[in-house]
Amino acid sequence: MNHRIITISREFGSGGRTIGKMAAEKLGIPYYDKDLVKKVAVETGFDESYIEKQGEDAPSKSIFGYAFAARGMNGAMNGMSADDFLWVIQRNVILDLAEKGPCVIV
Repeated sequence: MNHRIITISREFGSGGRTIGKMAAEKLGIPYYDKDLVKKVAVETGFDESYIEKQGEDAPSKSIFGYAFAARGMNGAMNGMSADDFLWVIQRNVILDLAEKGPCVIV
C-alpha cells in the first residue's frame, strides 16, 4: 500500500467531521465516516446503532469486565467477544478502503 490515509480521531463537538470533510474536499479524495459504520454493519450483521454505540464507548478497563464479556462460539464470531469481533471487522473494512487509494477516515 502506497497511499496517504488521513485518520481523524475526534470527540463529540470537536469539529472532526467538518475538518475531515474539508480536508478530503480540498485534497480531492474520498471521505469516510458514517459509511464505515454501514460497511461494518453489512459485514457483521450487527445493527448500525450498536456499532456506533460501541465506537463511542471505551471498553471496560477491568479484567473482570473483559472476562465476563459475551463470547461467540467457534462457528459464531470465531469464539471472540463481540467487541473483539467488531474490532477485527472494522480493521478489515478500513484496510480495504485504504487499499483502494488515498482517503480521509473519521
